[in-house]
Amino acid sequence: MKGSALRIPPELHARLRDLRLSMRGPSSGDGLGMHASRSRGAGLEFAQYRGYEPGDEPRRIDWKLFARSDRYFVREAERDSPLTVWILIDASASMAQSDRARPQFSKLEAARILAACVIDLALRQGDRFGIVGLSAEGLQFVAEGAGPRQRDRCMVELERLKSAGSGVADSQLTPLWDRVRPGSLVILLGDGFDERLMDLAVRLSATRREVASIQLLTAEERDFSFRGGLLLRDPETGTEMRVDAERARKEYLDRFAAARTALARRLAANGVAHAEHVLDRPLDEPLRALFGAAQRAVERR
Repeated sequence: MKGSALRIPPELHARLRDLRLSMRGPSSGDGLGMHASRSRGAGLEFAQYRGYEPGDEPRRIDWKLFARSDRYFVREAERDSPLTVWILIDASASMAQSDRARPQFSKLEAARILAACVIDLALRQGDRFGIVGLSAEGLQFVAEGAGPRQRDRCMVELERLKSAGSGVADSQLTPLWDRVRPGSLVILLGDGFDERLMDLAVRLSATRREVASIQLLTAEERDFSFRGGLLLRDPETGTEMRVDAERARKEYLDRFAAARTALARRLAANGVAHAEHVLDRPLDEPLRALFGAAQRAVERR
């Protein structure tokens, strides 16, 4: 990956071998790939018959059916086509948060590696892929493409992403609707704290994009393993609050669990697949939660 220091750890790369990206519905791509397409033509899996039309190849006529009906019918099949995968990454200030045990491994760093994993899977499948960084500076695009050079372009852009500001504004999202076309698979990586991005996931799902969300959390957010007096500071607004950790723990854990449950239910109700990832867990787990079951469903067809 010339030009980028971003790497997938070897042990993580090995655990990706049995995964593949897939959609619950058919892809709308064209070309050769591993996904069922809405397009019809001369393919591998039979879809339907239709009446013969001038210009159809004689080899596609079902002669046995002609013998029974004395009419010409052409066998149509669903073509396999590449998937178009868009990776959307929250680059707001809250994504700079990490655990004290691993201060260099932030939510954004986890998002970078997860994005690299998705790119690796897409590259292996012959799919097209692009990335969008979502920050206060606007949208940072790498237009969709395929192949190793596209992979390298995406890796360089992932390295450039910085956590800053309060997130992308609604007015900055307009170009995304032109680039991320219906029929695409959209994977949103963020901590779920930006309501605008959760609204975006719901709207994308409602407009014929298939959306999956991975919520990135620190172990300390999950466990609230603090002691003594704390100064809590919102990295996006600068708001500060002093609390006693022992007194605040139960209320915090109850409210945080309720918020996570509400988010998961909201996304599920709007057709968005959702998984959580906590920074002290293996990075393949959320991908396996999203695509392991989908892969098994595809294999059973």
